[in-house]
Amino acid sequence: MKKKLLESLLNDTDMWVSRTGLLHSIRDFNVSQRFVRVVTNCGETFDIRNSRSSRSARALRLRKFKKPCKHCKISDRGINEFLQKTSREAKTKHVKVTEIPSSSIDTNIPLHVKRPVVTTPNVPPSRPEKVSLVRAQNNIEMEREGKNINISKKPAAHSSKTRDGGFTQSQKDRIVSLLGPDEMISFSKEKRSFQQLEAELINKRKEDLRNVYEDSREHLLGKLERKITEFFVERGFMEIKSPILIPFEYMERMGVGEDTKLSQQIFRVDESMCLRPMLAPGLYNYLYKFDNVLPDPIRIFEIGPCYRKESDGKSHLEEFTMLNFCQMGSKCTRENLIILIEDFLDSLNIEHEIVSDNCMVYGETIDVLHKDMELSSAVVGPIPQDRDWGINKPWIGAGFGLERLLKVIYKFKTIKRAARCENYYNGISTNL
Repeated sequence: MKKKLLESLLNDTDMWVSRTGLLHSIRDFNVSQRFVRVVTNCGETFDIRNSRSSRSARALRLRKFKKPCKHCKISDRGINEFLQKTSREAKTKHVKVTEIPSSSIDTNIPLHVKRPVVTTPNVPPSRPEKVSLVRAQNNIEMEREGKNINISKKPAAHSSKTRDGGFTQSQKDRIVSLLGPDEMISFSKEKRSFQQLEAELINKRKEDLRNVYEDSREHLLGKLERKITEFFVERGFMEIKSPILIPFEYMERMGVGEDTKLSQQIFRVDESMCLRPMLAPGLYNYLYKFDNVLPDPIRIFEIGPCYRKESDGKSHLEEFTMLNFCQMGSKCTRENLIILIEDFLDSLNIEHEIVSDNCMVYGETIDVLHKDMELSSAVVGPIPQDRDWGINKPWIGAGFGLERLLKVIYKFKTIKRAARCENYYNGISTNL
């Protein structure tokens, strides 16, 4: 018989046996990914690993204790119920009920009467579709032989040409990819041919690339990273760099198990490792290591690549760059978090609005929007996952996608123009 997790044993017994052998009654308990926090009726709080084979689970499973806690005031009846080795779950008989569709029941025949099996002659039950297809083909051939053919014309296949000035869809896509961020075009009013328009745009983009080479020679993504680093270092934040290849167990601690939607988006390297889909695990590890070492409050941030399998290419990328910053200890309030976010976006001249939302990993969040695009999700801790990382202090933090910030700043038509992409440099097409 499979051993139960500690949380199931606590739910069955409503009791807790401490390490000293005291039997406590439980007022409340809540579960994170790896730990259970138990609050007893005497006011004690315990954080226990949610295991099947730990000392705690074994004590509850075998009902072993030295004496009851006098402050919990457990009744004799409560102790006797705890000592019974049959759990609540075992006392309840589970009956499996299978629903039968009402359409499949003949109300004129009693259910206990065996129903006769009716077969269709000359039609094998396992392949009815093939027989009907052969008959249909025979009918068509007979009609053709008798020259009684009445076949309506199918609409012609979609022509590669369109009404928009004779441009095909592939030609329009090519022209759009060659447009600059501030350029617009109306294909229905365009007088130039595709070849003329393409040649003009190619010459413009070549000139744009030559200007970048002569002037700044900076990639916009790298330039934004350096500007963000300067902003947060000036405000007392320390930059960190955590591994890109992480144990999948880190994601389980974040509440992203095998059966979650986000789990399906993770790039697995082998059974135990993956490419990080977020920066939070690295920040958690550093906060734990820096606690009681750095002065209060601890302020850290990281900028780096993350990876997710994405199907929506309009505002998502499979390889993208994240900024995550967090502060732990004192002054970790919602008001201070919003002030920091607004100062940061004001330094980039980005208009925004702040709304409340919820997400799978963090629960209640503060979302930052530009028009209909989400720029950031921010959180005021603590949250239940903190215990799995050894964090027990208040904190605030937020994450921003740098490619989305670039898309807003430079008014790029697609997020790919801001990405790590060989087809564009600083939003300028390189397919020339």
